[in-house]
Amino acid sequence: MLILATTEREYPWGVLRSTNASKVKVVLEEKGLTYQVDRLHPGDLWKKPAQILAKHPLGKVPYLETDDDGVIFDSTVINEYLDDKYANNPLKPQAAAVRARMRMLENYADEAIISVDLPKLWMPMWSSPEKRDVDVMEQGREGMRKNRLPFIEAEIGQHEFLCGEFSLADVPYMAIAMVFEVDDFDLSDFPRTSAYFDRLRARDSYTAISPKTSLEDSLGSS
Repeated sequence: MLILATTEREYPWGVLRSTNASKVKVVLEEKGLTYQVDRLHPGDLWKKPAQILAKHPLGKVPYLETDDDGVIFDSTVINEYLDDKYANNPLKPQAAAVRARMRMLENYADEAIISVDLPKLWMPMWSSPEKRDVDVMEQGREGMRKNRLPFIEAEIGQHEFLCGEFSLADVPYMAIAMVFEVDDFDLSDFPRTSAYFDRLRARDSYTAISPKTSLEDSLGSS
């Protein structure tokens, strides 16, 4: 059994999930693997108790507990592990140059978006609307509009997915599409990106991270 440690909470405005752990959920679903979700309280990620540090030395999620290989942490590492471990439905391109592109675009999503601009928009949503810093949220949106979305718009071009076929490159952008769905982010100035995010949301694996999917219905698969 694979056990994914994550943070997820249900609010009147939707189910909110860890963006990085959502990346792993998508891959578990794309690979058709049996897994269960272990939901950690968001406060524990701030306090970093010993039981979490024993699994992830940075006290973060996600981490994946496996029967065969112990604990694997870091979403990118976990996803490559899963794709290497389980041969069905491979998510890494075969050509070296395309595989390098996959890793570059995945890294861009992690380092430039999920770690920089997106938290300004995403973290306030874990509070009730009246407690949110709307100025900070708009800073996040503006950073996306100015710095990130033009890059995605250019990279997707006329392709269906970033590397042609769906791959690990697209996985973090599914988490970004999730945040944009909760925010009802206006993508009218970025039509290719808007259509790309629609294609990502249309995949069966997106259901596991959708803000419309209840906690009860997203405990894993059997």
